[in-house]
Amino acid sequence: MKPYSIIDSHKIVALESKAKEYILTVRDLPEDEKPREKLLAHGAYSLSVAELLSVILGTGTKKEGVLEMSRRILKEYGEQAFAGHLDPKKLSEDLSIPLYKAMQIAACSELGRRYFDKNGRPTLRSAKDVYEYLKDMRSLPKEHLRGLYLNSHYKLIHDEVISIGTIDANIIHPREVFRPALEYGAVAVILAHNHPSGDPLPSTADKEVTKQLIEAGKIMGVRLLDHIVVSEGGFATVEGNY
Repeated sequence: MKPYSIIDSHKIVALESKAKEYILTVRDLPEDEKPREKLLAHGAYSLSVAELLSVILGTGTKKEGVLEMSRRILKEYGEQAFAGHLDPKKLSEDLSIPLYKAMQIAACSELGRRYFDKNGRPTLRSAKDVYEYLKDMRSLPKEHLRGLYLNSHYKLIHDEVISIGTIDANIIHPREVFRPALEYGAVAVILAHNHPSGDPLPSTADKEVTKQLIEAGKIMGVRLLDHIVVSEGGFATVEGNY
């Protein structure tokens, strides 16, 4: 496989006698296993991502406990993708959470982005690199389209969830794909989406979207470097005459 070449231009369920579903909440946990108490006793590094997120969110809603919400967010969005999402309105809509909680996530994401060591950002030189980076996408229950935006040294400078749902040329607009490239000064973008079925074979719609975006990228001066389909069964590149 050729390397890239950039041209600069949890639910826990207990079944009772009546088969009633029971969701484990923070109140059900032993005192030393509750996220906040665990944080105070052992430090932030001892918490899972879901536990850290539950500390940030603070409380859940009438319909959903904070731990349940945190696990659902990570399951539906993927750890890496949600952490880089800065649009609270879109996050609130996509994940069906209150706007103020989406704002909390967005604010923490921005703090992390500002203090993140840029030298620690991954270098993506091949489809295999992308597949390894996108481990969190392989088992997502819904189809996600991600944009990975690179500088001229193949360093990832921004990672964004562009859409959730079936990838269709009539739904995905080029401006949604290339706006972050202009905003973050990227010279190239790699698109990636998952197939929940486990089969990475690109569909006809995948190919149509790719052709459309290649042409749009030429006009915008941002090269579409690759479009990759990831799944539990592996990955495949959508042919598009890059």
